[in-house]
Amino acid sequence: MKNYLNFENEIKKLESEIEQLKDPFNKVGISEVDTKKISETQKEIDEKLKSIYSKLDPWQTTMVARHEDRPKSKFFINNLFEDFIALSGDRYYGEDKSVIAGFAKFENESVLVIGQEKGEDLDGRIESNFGMMRPEGYRKTIRLMELAERFKIPIISFIDTPGAYPGVGAEERGQAEAIAKSIECCMKLKVPSIAIIIGEGGSGGAVALASSNKVIMFENSIYSVISPEGCASILWKDPKKMLDAARAMKILAKDLLQLKIIDEIIEEPLGGAHRDKNLMLRNVRSSIASNLDIFKSMTPDEIISQRKDKFLSIGRHKGFLNNTEGLSGLELKNNNFEKIFKSKKILLSAIGISIILIFSLFIFL
Repeated sequence: MKNYLNFENEIKKLESEIEQLKDPFNKVGISEVDTKKISETQKEIDEKLKSIYSKLDPWQTTMVARHEDRPKSKFFINNLFEDFIALSGDRYYGEDKSVIAGFAKFENESVLVIGQEKGEDLDGRIESNFGMMRPEGYRKTIRLMELAERFKIPIISFIDTPGAYPGVGAEERGQAEAIAKSIECCMKLKVPSIAIIIGEGGSGGAVALASSNKVIMFENSIYSVISPEGCASILWKDPKKMLDAARAMKILAKDLLQLKIIDEIIEEPLGGAHRDKNLMLRNVRSSIASNLDIFKSMTPDEIISQRKDKFLSIGRHKGFLNNTEGLSGLELKNNNFEKIFKSKKILLSAIGISIILIFSLFIFL
């Protein structure tokens, strides 16, 4: 059974009509399949999809990113890789089923595959904690990333999480520390790493695995420091203002590509990734292959430098630096800094003079 979003009601109605037309045993008895009518209705569906999906607002895109039928990490792992061997446990506490990790073959090359898994049905979602990783999940991925580095094996991560699990038990077991250690591990890796955001990329729960040489997003995925509802609740005390929050946070792939936070967008079929999963497999396979090729001729030091410079350059093309090449120095542009410093100095002087005048008036009056 297909699931539809609230702005897809017209599509739902038309696809229901097609299902009836394809069934010769309808309510009025046996009849022939009207192929012409089916073709016309399908054309109308395609036009409606194009009309709706060409002007999705950020909140509607968020809904598509969270779609129940959207392909999950397990789907890509099972269909893109060969000889996958899942490895479990962090060797400290236990196993976290919200993340799948193990070694596999991609086009005859060994890779480490990591996938945040939300689950396909209710039981699967409960078992995988709706894709919210616990500390043991991050420590498991750290253990395997270090193992991959030891054997010079590239790392491919599929990101799909609303965020790290905020439960009491997770906090007691060092959730923040585990996330920080995971980011540190990702940044220090001497092997190439590719992160693909396939649905939600929520907060530190996503960044912990997306601190990679290449960060790629599906066209209708999102990547943000907080959910739109969470942001609206904090800023306006009203979760219903999630559209305003989603617009302000620039969570869409096209915005993040423009801001140079991500490196590439993988196109989705009309209506979202769930409408043609085989096409998504081909697109993802092509993206992984082309990005892995980039690093084949690079030394470990060059791989680390590329990753470091990538993250240090974020935001700086509009900020303090003209040249974002080789950012180890991290020097500020003098003119901008001096302007800020001088304006603050003038403001503080004005405030000081005002205070002195007010006190003088009180004394003499």
